[in-house]
Amino acid sequence: MRIPMVDLHAQYLSIKREVDEAIANVIATSAFIRGPHVDKFEELFAQMLGVRHCVSCANGTDALYIAIMALGIKPGDEVIVPAQSWISTSETVTQAGGVVVFCDIDPDTFTMNPSELNSKINSRTVGVIPVHLYGQPADMDSIMEIAQKNNLWVIEDCAQSHLAKYKNSFVGTFGNISTFSFYPGKNLGAMGDAGAILTKDKELALKMTMFARHGGSTKGQHVVEGINSRMDGLQAAILNAKIPYLVSWTRRRQEIAAIYISGLSEIIGLKLPVLKSYSEHAWHLFVIKHEQRDLLRSFLDDRGIATSVNYPVSLPFLPAYQRYKHTSLDFPNSYHCQSRILSLPIYPEMTSQNINEVIDSIKEFSKNFANKTH
Repeated sequence: MRIPMVDLHAQYLSIKREVDEAIANVIATSAFIRGPHVDKFEELFAQMLGVRHCVSCANGTDALYIAIMALGIKPGDEVIVPAQSWISTSETVTQAGGVVVFCDIDPDTFTMNPSELNSKINSRTVGVIPVHLYGQPADMDSIMEIAQKNNLWVIEDCAQSHLAKYKNSFVGTFGNISTFSFYPGKNLGAMGDAGAILTKDKELALKMTMFARHGGSTKGQHVVEGINSRMDGLQAAILNAKIPYLVSWTRRRQEIAAIYISGLSEIIGLKLPVLKSYSEHAWHLFVIKHEQRDLLRSFLDDRGIATSVNYPVSLPFLPAYQRYKHTSLDFPNSYHCQSRILSLPIYPEMTSQNINEVIDSIKEFSKNFANKTH
């Protein structure tokens, strides 16, 4: 593709010296598992978000699982998650022994719809996992109010929302715990898998640290049974090299999104992302909706412009959750979106020429499609 969804090599070239030095330092000191680079990352990331405790781990999925386990979930406990997300959000509930309950989304923001949340709560409900999907903050005031009223814990899934803000505060600072992924394509990405968990609660931080280290914070001293989920030194060193650029990279994503919104605002049949007044979007993905999504995607593909569908099947309708026997009527917003959503290329290294080519190609498709339908 001439214009990829994300260009990780271009990002590497822009900070090649810092990344190469970081990798060389890890190799020279054999600091491959945990060690000073991991300690530094935990400190830097916690400081950046303004949260006291950061527990690094192997990936964003482990981050969710560790968080759920630390909150003391018991077999049969129900946890509410949005119907639109990557499966990590839901599968970790089941893996931890809980029962996943899906909640429909707001059709404009793709995040958990608070007006649907109340109807999902019963005596077995113990927690809620709002997802700041695509980099768009969920309505945290409403979600936190409902959770506190019903004595529920809240885990914020921030896998796609590094530095997104809800009412001038970073997402990941509202719930009991927040989880992050540093999968390579994320706004802050490693060169392999890596994850982290943030919390203001010292006791929860200790529990999660122990659980992720085979159940003990000191080698050989296993207080409980845990798992092996450690961020390796190479990934931590690479993330440490990238962290100083995250603010400017986020700003560039916001600039690109603004150009897209301006350039695509009058196209018939296309619905642009909706920015709520409370939201400062991090734009991990720029997701439009189009009534002829598949035709548009094929048209762009023919012109060398990559696109993606995140996600083609909403969670309740996946074969993995066939046991619930959900229908389109149960989650009408999620069902409606899944056949219309399309992610356009967005990454800090995009040139003005790249951006305008995407816009012009969509305009060309719209013009051709309009001519064919009249």
